[in-house]
Amino acid sequence: MFFPAEWHQQAFVQLTWPHKDTDWAPVLADAIDCFCNIAREVAKREPLLIVAQYPEEAKKALLQRGISLDNITFVSCSTNDTWARDHAFITCLDEQQKKALLLDFQFNGWGLKFAANFDNKINKKILPEITSFYNEIPVEYQNHLDFVFEGGSIESDGEGTLIVTSSCLLAENRNNTLSQQDIEERLKQCFQAERVIWIHHSWLAGDDTDGHIDTVARFCSPTSIAYVKCDDPTDEHYEELQAMEQELLALRTLDGKPYTLYPLPLPDACYDEEGERLPSTHANFLIINGAVLVPTYNQLDKDAVALARLKEAFPDREIIPVDCLTLVLQHGSLHCSTMQYPTF
Repeated sequence: MFFPAEWHQQAFVQLTWPHKDTDWAPVLADAIDCFCNIAREVAKREPLLIVAQYPEEAKKALLQRGISLDNITFVSCSTNDTWARDHAFITCLDEQQKKALLLDFQFNGWGLKFAANFDNKINKKILPEITSFYNEIPVEYQNHLDFVFEGGSIESDGEGTLIVTSSCLLAENRNNTLSQQDIEERLKQCFQAERVIWIHHSWLAGDDTDGHIDTVARFCSPTSIAYVKCDDPTDEHYEELQAMEQELLALRTLDGKPYTLYPLPLPDACYDEEGERLPSTHANFLIINGAVLVPTYNQLDKDAVALARLKEAFPDREIIPVDCLTLVLQHGSLHCSTMQYPTF
């Protein structure tokens, strides 16, 4: 059994659709535009599962934008929000028995910050649909609901190395009865990992997740990492992100070599209507079959640099920009709103 890297072949991607009863209500039309853009790019390349409280509204929105529903499956389900990365299954593969293992962890609204009563029940509700995507491949449900854990808080190289952040996994109101060693052993057990790398500097202003790794540093291959870099000494992130860069420079692969690093520029500050800085980051990209979907923030220079760097990191994949200025208004971005499901 192993935890595939995100670039592994995928069976489908999950989106959890925004609706009028969520915090998206004031910018719902713009949020739906963004989700439709993501859906369009995913469905061109692989099946898409859309979890929606109002499926007919989701279908209508897609059709109005000329998006075919042929490669999209809808399932009706009550939802609190749209962050599939954190409430969806995390999937491992058992090569010997040729089956997919769906790990169901407890989602508690990033440490009891937000309601998650509906989102935490989505997985069991949609299990039949997920099983159908895998066709002849057996699917095994694994209950890990005694452990609070979110998909955005972990990166896998597909070869036994995991990266996590101490600020998130050791945060209050998640698993505060467990020590760092306890949590590391749990992760090794759940994901059959050889080692867990802990990053101790991962802060972005406006981040509700306590520092998810998928906002700051991402595996691009077993030997390379893309990360957020801040070069402006006057920016509030400067010291923290410089410290993270030093941690990454000190890392070594399992065979003792330094990682190839791809710095992504920290976007210029984005603010909400109340003046709060938002956690915009190009590191929140999604790798899918044949492509990488990259969040952009209407900052032509920095968006262009990020896209070029990710093209270096993924030379064999199409690099697709997706405007995520609306998504970041709710303190998340592209990767946060999606979950991929690997297959053989």
